[in-house]
Amino acid sequence: MSATRHEPQTVLLTGAAQGLGAAIARDLAEAGARLLLIDRDATGLETVARDCGPETRFAVADLSDAESTLCALRAFGDAVGEIDTLIHNAAILNPIAFERETLEGFRRTLDVGLQAAFLLTQAVWPGMARRGGGMLVYVSSRSGIMGFGDEAAYCAAKHGLEGFSKSMAEAGAPHGIASVTITPGMPMHTPMSERNYAPEMKERWVEPARLVPAFRHLSVERPQGLSGQRLDAWAMSQELAGAP
Repeated sequence: MSATRHEPQTVLLTGAAQGLGAAIARDLAEAGARLLLIDRDATGLETVARDCGPETRFAVADLSDAESTLCALRAFGDAVGEIDTLIHNAAILNPIAFERETLEGFRRTLDVGLQAAFLLTQAVWPGMARRGGGMLVYVSSRSGIMGFGDEAAYCAAKHGLEGFSKSMAEAGAPHGIASVTITPGMPMHTPMSERNYAPEMKERWVEPARLVPAFRHLSVERPQGLSGQRLDAWAMSQELAGAP
C-alpha cells in the first residue's frame, strides 16, 4: 500500500476509555500522534489520557446527545481545525428482541453511531479541506452488512455508517479527504464483547492490541487509494506485520 507520511498527526478518537479505543489511543501516542479523546466514562478516559502523555487532551461527553458532543468539540478549541484523522469508534450494542426495543433505546444507538458521526465530521471537515487532506475512519462491524435479529438498532446504525462513509468519500475527493469504514475482522475481547458474545466467539477472540497496527497505518501513514472502501483491521494488521 502506498503511503504519504505527515508527522506529527493530530487524531480525534471517540470511545477512547476502554477496549479498542483505549488500545488505539495508547498505540498512536507511542507513534507520536497528538490526541483528542472523547468518551462518556470520565474515569477511564482520564486513565487513558494519562497513559498517553501530557499533550493528550480529552473531553467527557455523551455522544448520543448533540449538545454534549458539540460542547466537547468546543472544549478542544482551535485544535479541532488541526485534526488530520477522525476515528469514530464509539458505539452502543444492547442486544434486545425487537418487540421489546424502545424508541428511546433505538434513537440512542443511532445517535451515537450516526448523529455523532455527522457532527464530528462536520467539525473536522473545514480544517481538512483547508489543508488539502484528511482521513475519516468509521469503525463498523459485521452488523454493517448483515442483519441480526436482536440488533435492530445496532444494525441500522452500522448500515447507516457504511453509507455515510461512502458519501463522505465522494464529497471529500475534491479536497483530498479520504473516508473508510473498518471492521475488527475478528472477535475482540472488550467489555462490550464480554457482555454480548456467545461462548464460541469468546473462544477465538483476540486482544484489541492485535488490531491497532491497522489504525496506526491509517492515521500516521495516511495510505492512498483506500477512500470509499470497507477495510478489515485484522487482515490489514496481519499484512503490515508480514504474516503469511
